[in-house]
Amino acid sequence: MNSIAERIKEVRNEIARICNQHEREQNSVKLIAVSKTKPSTDIASAYHAGQRDFGENYVQEAIAKIMQLSEYDITWHFIGPIQSNKTRDIAEHFAWVHSVDRAKIARRLAEQRPTNMPPLNVLIQVNIDDDQAKAGVSPEDVAELAAVISEFPQLQLRGLMTIPAVQAEPSDSASSFLAMQRLFLELQSQYKQVDTLSMGMSADWPYAVAAGATMIRIGTALFGARANTPNNTGDPA
Repeated sequence: MNSIAERIKEVRNEIARICNQHEREQNSVKLIAVSKTKPSTDIASAYHAGQRDFGENYVQEAIAKIMQLSEYDITWHFIGPIQSNKTRDIAEHFAWVHSVDRAKIARRLAEQRPTNMPPLNVLIQVNIDDDQAKAGVSPEDVAELAAVISEFPQLQLRGLMTIPAVQAEPSDSASSFLAMQRLFLELQSQYKQVDTLSMGMSADWPYAVAAGATMIRIGTALFGARANTPNNTGDPA
């Protein structure tokens, strides 16, 4: 079995190939290593292989890892569903939040972000396929939530995130990714700081990159099969 370092190299090489295929710069796509349920030792191995951005879904598990790895220059991304009673922990420990889908959550994150920290980078989660099993706002409600987020100086609206409905074939998500690209470009035309489209996981990320993804969230392809932990996001990464 390949090591974590070898798998990271393989994925990065494949990112470079797909970017070249679609005439994109390799550095226009950031790899988020989804490390939920994986031990800190695996994250350390990925870090020593050059990985710096890590995504976590479960707040308490993530904070334990953040504390254990505090000496490492890691950028932490919260990518899971947000409960109101967890917003303070998220606001105090993460640099990015990919899954804001309610004005109430945005307001709590803004109020609880320490003033000595940079603004929290925020992505609006969009339920692009109207999948009842997924969180996220409808495409029609993106503009309203974006306006709310942009009012808070402790938040920095950076773009959009989505988890498409589960498809029989990864290529079947291509139309959803293209719909997200159109929504992203519309938002970008209204907010000059918007530069991030987070979409694509281990199975379907090449189709997301083809549609303009700037962040892809990959776990299994880097760390191997995940422990059987309840997953409320529907995000297999």
